[in-house]
Amino acid sequence: MADPPKLLDRVRDKIRLKHYSIRTEQSYVQWIRRYILHHDKRHPAEMGAVEVEAFLTHLAVEGNVAASTQNQARSAILFLYKEVLGTALPWLDNVEQAKKPKRLPVVLTPDEVRTLLAQLSGMHWLVAVLLYGAGLRLMEALRLRVQDVDFKRREILVREGKGFKDRVTMLPELVAKPLQLHLVAVKTLQQKDLAEGYGEVFLPYALERKYPSAGKSWGWQYVFPAGNRSVDPRSGQTRRHHVDEQTIQRAVKQAVRNAGIVRPATPHTLRHSFATHLLQNGQDIRTVQELLGHEDVQTTMIYTHVLNKGGRGVVSPLDGL
Repeated sequence: MADPPKLLDRVRDKIRLKHYSIRTEQSYVQWIRRYILHHDKRHPAEMGAVEVEAFLTHLAVEGNVAASTQNQARSAILFLYKEVLGTALPWLDNVEQAKKPKRLPVVLTPDEVRTLLAQLSGMHWLVAVLLYGAGLRLMEALRLRVQDVDFKRREILVREGKGFKDRVTMLPELVAKPLQLHLVAVKTLQQKDLAEGYGEVFLPYALERKYPSAGKSWGWQYVFPAGNRSVDPRSGQTRRHHVDEQTIQRAVKQAVRNAGIVRPATPHTLRHSFATHLLQNGQDIRTVQELLGHEDVQTTMIYTHVLNKGGRGVVSPLDGL
């Protein structure tokens, strides 16, 4: 008789069943492991609210972690109890969540954005202009598939953004032609992979079992593929994933230095600037909310004062540079 799966393996299985990302899986497993080690390897089923609060307090006081980090640990531990151990105890919902400080986002001026983008080239430039020109989050841009970009309608379909929600945003005119030329090179790369016995990409929701050849189809290829093939940590298959986000983060960080921008700008700063410049140009806040994929308009209101002037005929701020 086979041994029952270990606790962390059960956590991984439950996360994959719920279609959480590999990054969420790695993060949750890490926090659960730290929680168990902090309490001398006691089984979580033997612990409760006191131990959870003690661990979170330890992170805040001795670890001096940010509120967002503490809340991530809290989410991982509550996932363990609710989803894996099936613990239905009243204390689960009463574990206090750390309050995040309400800080205004860093926003660049149009001139600063222009100078920053001028320091980038190739794929780095393409990703950056989509962050600013279409309001994408970094991972939303890197996870784009070829079929998600509609050049005729000048639209980008963002699949499963934050909160597992799809949305449509604009494809800026300025980036359309360079992006088409980039995809020509991507197709050549995929044909080379196919000739070498590869060329298949990861498909979500077990689509590869339902449509065995879909992973090698052109439409499912990543718009921004990685430079090298790698082994998928879940399936063990060798594939070409999308480019690593740290590659873009490093490129933007260096571009910020080269541009002489003293504020701590990151790739996400370009998304903040997208929202702020649209509002400053008179776009309706509800339209900006939809383009950003915010569930609550209160989240969008952090960028600037609300000016309800109508949301028709939205033009990307990138095309105004």
